[in-house]
Amino acid sequence: MFHFYLTLAYIIPNIYVFFRIKSLFISKGYKLWYTLIYLLLAAVYPLSENLSGENGNFFVQMLSIAAGYLLPFYLYIYLSVLLFDLILLFNLFFRIISKELRKSFSFRFYTLSFMIIISVAIVVGGAINLNTIRVSSYQIKVPKRNSHLNNLRVAFVADFHIQQSINPRFVEQFARKVNALKPDIMLYGGDIVEGRDENRIPGAILSTLRKVQTKYGAFGVLGNHESYGSRGNRTFYKKANIKLLRDTILNIDNSFYLAGRNDESFRQRKSVNEILRNISPDLPIILLDHRPTRLQEVSQTPVNVQFSGHTHNGQLFPINYIIHRIYELSWGYEKIRNTHFFVTSGLRLWGPPVKTAGKSEIMLVDFKFK
Repeated sequence: MFHFYLTLAYIIPNIYVFFRIKSLFISKGYKLWYTLIYLLLAAVYPLSENLSGENGNFFVQMLSIAAGYLLPFYLYIYLSVLLFDLILLFNLFFRIISKELRKSFSFRFYTLSFMIIISVAIVVGGAINLNTIRVSSYQIKVPKRNSHLNNLRVAFVADFHIQQSINPRFVEQFARKVNALKPDIMLYGGDIVEGRDENRIPGAILSTLRKVQTKYGAFGVLGNHESYGSRGNRTFYKKANIKLLRDTILNIDNSFYLAGRNDESFRQRKSVNEILRNISPDLPIILLDHRPTRLQEVSQTPVNVQFSGHTHNGQLFPINYIIHRIYELSWGYEKIRNTHFFVTSGLRLWGPPVKTAGKSEIMLVDFKFK
């Protein structure tokens, strides 16, 4: 159903763009060529989705790659045409652009060229942004309680979306940047691996993940994508040296508690209070939960810090503004009562390999226990 709605959201604006560009910018002698080229390019995404089951087919793979870039390209062409129509509406009242100028070949040619160049530039910039990992640093104060620690450095990522075809250089960049930060613990907030590819991840990728060095190790929770088409038995995490927390809590070196919840897509997942039931809050408590939901409820528990992902900060502008309306905290940091909440925009993404909202980030949080 998700792909059905996504296809509708793709086709309907495309109909608008097709007819508006044809009406505003295309000369009579070129309308047939324009129609053929536009329909051919617009058909790439629906065709790639219908053929997506044929993973070994080189043509289908190339089609899928092209579709990944065409999706955001059409988004920004749509926004460009919409903006131009608003300018024309504004022009009805103020007559800044004369009818003769608007109908001239040079005006139509340069305006359409500008729209296409800007849309392509945004997509290229978004692809570069996706593949450039950045570090977001924070410092917080947390009650010490009976912990013997004064400081703790946490590296946190979510939404890695590792699949069989992932570029090894991106994973190497991630491991190199994390090790340069020298964290005490590495936390993964879900959607680390695509469920359908769990048993097909190359050994070189797993080996790179095992190179991440920390004092206390690496821990993670499952997201919704781990369950999509999953054929695995969670051996990926063991091979990558990531200890899974599934509605469980651990005492880490008598210094702090680390809890992890199953994603909301898992039935009968435990509440936070159920997970904390068998411990006394004599140490600081860190919680991993893939989705940043019910923050007010969590803030009324003994949890000191929660780390989440899932939102991707919308991934594509201006979708981030929609995501901001859906989630109380869609990206960044907020303190509610005595609980610190962190939501990452994701290390990578799902879908189009372009990120124009947010960044590919590692969150680095320095705890000061007091």
